[in-house]
Amino acid sequence: MSFKGFRPSLMKFLRELEKDNNRDWFADNKQRYEDLVVEPVMDFITAMGPRLETISPHFLALTGRTGGSMMRVYRDTRFSKDKTPYKTNVGLQFRHELGRDVHAPGFYMHIASSGCFIGSGIWHPASDALGAIRRHIDGNQTAWKKAKNAKRFRETFELSGESLKTVPRGFDPDHPAIEDLRRKDFMGIARVTQKEIGSADFVQQMTSTLRASKPLMSFLCDALDVPF
Repeated sequence: MSFKGFRPSLMKFLRELEKDNNRDWFADNKQRYEDLVVEPVMDFITAMGPRLETISPHFLALTGRTGGSMMRVYRDTRFSKDKTPYKTNVGLQFRHELGRDVHAPGFYMHIASSGCFIGSGIWHPASDALGAIRRHIDGNQTAWKKAKNAKRFRETFELSGESLKTVPRGFDPDHPAIEDLRRKDFMGIARVTQKEIGSADFVQQMTSTLRASKPLMSFLCDALDVPF
């Protein structure tokens, strides 16, 4: 089936899941999950596949139920005080072909009753990857400024994520790029509305938004020595 937009009733489902986040409720509403989440997400991933190739051939749109672009609804509660079993948002990622998980460069879509956004970049990279990005910024400050200040990127995205409170080891506190060197995430975030994601035209909007992030993604891929 072709993507027709995410239905407004998806938000009602997510609000109810927030209220009754337990296995009995989910089992009773499993068909709603299939109809409101799985089916449109798979249609969206399928529609995005050829469009991603026009941005970069190295990012994957995978429709598999396991290991694909749709992120699992089940929370990993092993090390969390919060033992609720299900995520209350819909997440999907188009990761780099050389990335093994969400911590590699990639594109991301987040749908929640509290807000929706498109993400582009890298979230919580491993220490070696984070070090490589910081060194690349240090050694290519002009290119970094050009990437983060590119007109379309700046108009579309906001750099977001966590930062260190201290100066990263090996860098001068007076470094001209110290605020960016403190970053632990290099993610551009573009907010979208529930009305926008409910339109069949959202595939085109997503494509246009991701294309605006090419300067950032190209810089990060260069830093990690992977093709863009």
